[in-house]
Amino acid sequence: MKMNDSVRIDMPSWLRGFAEQLPQSLSTPELRMAVAVSLSRENLRHGSGGPFGALVVDRRDGRWLSLGVNRVEPSHCSCAHAEIMALSLAQQRLANWNLGRVASGDLELVSSCEPCAMCLGAIPWSGVRSLVCGATKEDAESAGFDEGDRPEAWVDKLQARGIAVTLGVARQDAAAVLGRYARSGQAIYNPVRP
Repeated sequence: MKMNDSVRIDMPSWLRGFAEQLPQSLSTPELRMAVAVSLSRENLRHGSGGPFGALVVDRRDGRWLSLGVNRVEPSHCSCAHAEIMALSLAQQRLANWNLGRVASGDLELVSSCEPCAMCLGAIPWSGVRSLVCGATKEDAESAGFDEGDRPEAWVDKLQARGIAVTLGVARQDAAAVLGRYARSGQAIYNPVRP
């Protein structure tokens, strides 16, 4: 068997055109979440991955640095969640694994859904100083996704690390995309176990 010695996960081709249509600055959490939800919706519409979208934004001026969508199925990689993609692309763009050490040091992760257990672990290590979420863990699990085990006081734990957390921004819109995905017949990877 031939050994793989690299991993490459490409964003879908439609994302470039999507990015070109965005204003460079997204001044409010609501505008940022509208982009995250649009990313999740477009990923569903194009059949290019799971119904999740995320972006990294500089809170000083609202300038977005990266856009990510879920690529688990097309990339054959369980780590290819939208949040991980957005964080990784921002880290590559800024040539630093610690986003707290670059630019203003005040970068924000905006996600169409609260983080699963894996993404929750990545957030403090990424160096972002803020997290904004749309849909809830319960919304994702209602659509059939297993979000894993999170500590009950996960928000408090992030805030204790200096990471501000805002939940429920455009929750209804974000949850609607999850529901559409569940009804679409596309794969629910890592489904909730009875």
